[in-house]
Amino acid sequence: MPATAKKRSTAPAKRASRPDGDATRLTLIETAGQVFAERGYAEATSKEICERAGMPLASVNYHFGSRDGLYEAVLIAAHQQVIGLDDLMKLVDGIDVPQLKLRTVLTQLVRLATRAGAPWGFRVVLREVMTPSAAMPALIEKAIRPKAQFMLGLVSSAMGLPPEHPTVQRGLIFALLPCLAIMIVPKDVPAKLLPAIARDSDGLADELMCYVMAGLDAMASAQRPGKKEEKTATKQVRPERPPAPAARREKA
Repeated sequence: MPATAKKRSTAPAKRASRPDGDATRLTLIETAGQVFAERGYAEATSKEICERAGMPLASVNYHFGSRDGLYEAVLIAAHQQVIGLDDLMKLVDGIDVPQLKLRTVLTQLVRLATRAGAPWGFRVVLREVMTPSAAMPALIEKAIRPKAQFMLGLVSSAMGLPPEHPTVQRGLIFALLPCLAIMIVPKDVPAKLLPAIARDSDGLADELMCYVMAGLDAMASAQRPGKKEEKTATKQVRPERPPAPAARREKA
């Protein structure tokens, strides 16, 4: 009986990633990041990006599918440029005390925010936060959420409360907001209004940590059983309302 010939697959072979293709993608992301930082998403064009990168106009569609696909890749890279999840994990590697872990990470965020010559990633992320685009959900899921979960774990351990506790989640917001505010404010504003801050970034980081850590400790302390019962009892004891002032008698 003759051997049956093997049926050849008609499905196209998956194209392997080429080193030069990866280099082209990185060049486009780097160049597009600078253009998006300068002009914003609405004003930046694929033509200008490709001209600056020295590549054919079709490169954007070939590697990213569209300008929107390129912008999404730039957003993810921008958030990693500010600080990546791996960078955060390395900062606390070998540190056992939960409060020191959180303090170390927050101090690094303040130092990043106050350094001169911030990379284009800061401006791209800031533009996206101020005027969100259709790429915002992708940014949240791929870049922000993993780091937020990591930070939530640090705050939870530092406060001694579970991460799903409302006080812990509020504590995360209170801890990060000052760092984000420092990142957003243009560097020349503090230098003009509060020059002592601009001259001593280390002092700013140290005292902000005292402020944040004391606040988190007070919030956690208020949730302990004895304190919580005392707080509830205080709310229930209401002072008596003072008597209404007597009406003035009309002069005869």
